[in-house]
Amino acid sequence: MSIILYGAPLSPFVRKADALLREKGAEFELESVNIMPMPDWFKEISPARRIPVLRDTSIGTEGPLGTIPDSSAICAYIEKKFPTPALYPSDPYAHGRAVWLEEYCDSELAGPIGMGIFRPIQFARFQGKEPDLETAKKTYAEKLPVPLDYLEGEIGNREFLVGDALSIADISLTCQLVQLELVAGPLDAHRWPGVAGLVERTTKRESFGPCIAISKKIVKQEPIDLRG
Repeated sequence: MSIILYGAPLSPFVRKADALLREKGAEFELESVNIMPMPDWFKEISPARRIPVLRDTSIGTEGPLGTIPDSSAICAYIEKKFPTPALYPSDPYAHGRAVWLEEYCDSELAGPIGMGIFRPIQFARFQGKEPDLETAKKTYAEKLPVPLDYLEGEIGNREFLVGDALSIADISLTCQLVQLELVAGPLDAHRWPGVAGLVERTTKRESFGPCIAISKKIVKQEPIDLRG
């Protein structure tokens, strides 16, 4: 097995690379890394001090050689190494839109979900503290609607964000919203029906099952409804 994915399955960015590899039918090993504190060997291959990092052992087995940090760079590499099925559109414009939406989900959507909702709830639980529901509810009500409204406009009544097939854009969006569902339950399908429908369809794919199952075991507690 030449591909190793280093990271934690609870990370939406690890989940993105994991799902892409599974969609490709590629054999790989997911090796969990505890980054708090981050081990020295991992710092050497992750200059930005983030997960995931991919190692292609056919290129290098130690140190930085054979490694690629950053989920977007990893996914681009996976697409080139395992070209079928294609998960980036072949049309230049559609390709650019898919990459843009991947970036938007990884930044503008990930920000409020990760820092404003997931961390105040789940990180507090990990530390044996009460969830910071004031911060989580404020984020859900005031910050989260901005990226979700934009993405709802992008998908409309279509099945996929770009073109007529699953792409990196759909995978990135779904990975971030799985993070939300773990602590706050399913998205409001009345307010964002297109996005909610896409996430529901995508999470039913076999490629998402393993990582979601592990994440649910880690989170353990029931989601908290933040809509009230």
